Amino acid sequence: MKSISIRMKITLWYTAALILVALFTLFSVLFVSKQILLKTIRDSVIVTVENNIDEIEYFESYKALENTLDVDHFIEYGSGYLEIDDDFLNHVNEVYTSLYYKDITLLYGENPISKETSELELVNSQVQTINVDGTMYYVFDRALTNDGLDGLWLRGVVSEKQGTAQMTDITKLTLVFLPIVIILAAIGGYLIARRTLRPIQQISDTAKEIEQGGDLKRRIDLGDGNDEIHRLADNFNDMFTRLDDAFEAEKQFTSDVSHELRTPVSVIMAQCEFSLNNKRSTEEYEKDMQLILRQTTKMSKLINDMLECVRIERKAENYPKEKINFSALVASVCEDMALIKENNISLEYKIQENVFCNANSKLIERLVQNLINNAYRYGKENGHILVELRSKNNKIELKVTDNGIGISESDQKNIFRRFYQSDNSRCGKGTGLGLSMAYEIAKFHGGELSVASELGKGSVFTFSFKNNL
Repeated sequence: MKSISIRMKITLWYTAALILVALFTLFSVLFVSKQILLKTIRDSVIVTVENNIDEIEYFESYKALENTLDVDHFIEYGSGYLEIDDDFLNHVNEVYTSLYYKDITLLYGENPISKETSELELVNSQVQTINVDGTMYYVFDRALTNDGLDGLWLRGVVSEKQGTAQMTDITKLTLVFLPIVIILAAIGGYLIARRTLRPIQQISDTAKEIEQGGDLKRRIDLGDGNDEIHRLADNFNDMFTRLDDAFEAEKQFTSDVSHELRTPVSVIMAQCEFSLNNKRSTEEYEKDMQLILRQTTKMSKLINDMLECVRIERKAENYPKEKINFSALVASVCEDMALIKENNISLEYKIQENVFCNANSKLIERLVQNLINNAYRYGKENGHILVELRSKNNKIELKVTDNGIGISESDQKNIFRRFYQSDNSRCGKGTGLGLSMAYEIAKFHGGELSVASELGKGSVFTFSFKNNL
């Protein structure tokens, strides 16, 4: 079964939410409109009745009527006459107005529910309701208080159905308009969702092509932008860059390991074949075994160093950190390594006392040893090495300075790579992993290992990190 796309899901949810909002709005509008219409109906009966009060006058004699300019309807009332102006509207806007005696006897006008309201008490200036055959009517009574009009009442009657036509029009308009709005909004939402999710599809397609083609150098190009999707693409590109770097480093590492191990293995195999194929004296066999031992020792050291690098990178739990006396540790290493005196190189150290930090003592000792060994390896005859340790502004700094052969600017970029040795003439003295291991140890402690050097004048290696105590 084919799954529904994200943009379709968004559109469906958006449309469903919009329909719910539209229905709620429709019911709210109809309810509010009905309440407003009912209030308008109530107000209309009141206004109509109040306006008709002034349309009724009392005259004591017929002669008095002759002096009036407007002669409309005359009704004999008591000892005089009532004049009802032609502006008196019996029926306007579905509002019926009629003139009653106080005993609820119809005197003039029209009342469609006169029979039903004949027993409805006259209450001055108050709207009453009465249900007739399921239809609600509003009734408003007003006592006439002008001269000669005592005992007369005006009664206004209006049905709530007066607003039926208006409500029907509103309902029809709403039922036509809302579906059109929902359809247009759904189409617009779908287009917006498709446009918004198009970069995600592009990210997915590019990632799939990278997975199928294995080309980690390819990148996702969405153009300029700083929204969430562009940041996602940037994160993917950063991840591809790191993966590419990791794979390249792995390939380089594999190549370097193969290269480093090829020579001693070849020597051992050649020496073994030569010894087995030729008769040798005891002394010659001893020399052959010594050669094999030297090569196997070199291979063992190389393998141990490689394993140590991997452990530092991958298994931090193997090297727990604790509070150590950095000053005492560095001083102890310097005292021991000052005894080497290789090529008559002297080792001096200036160490600030009582520098404590949170670190792994084994790794820190290894870092100091590797830096000093490197200084011996590339130092000049009768040269000197200076080890300095100081703590300032909550930052610890260890420097190892020598006046050896130095490092060219191009080599400084690669000096911390595994198996890299800047002086080929001395590459047999080490595995090429010392500085690389020191660099990983510095990273493990959240610090930085840097080099400043000049050919023929020596080098300065600096390990610095923030004191976390």
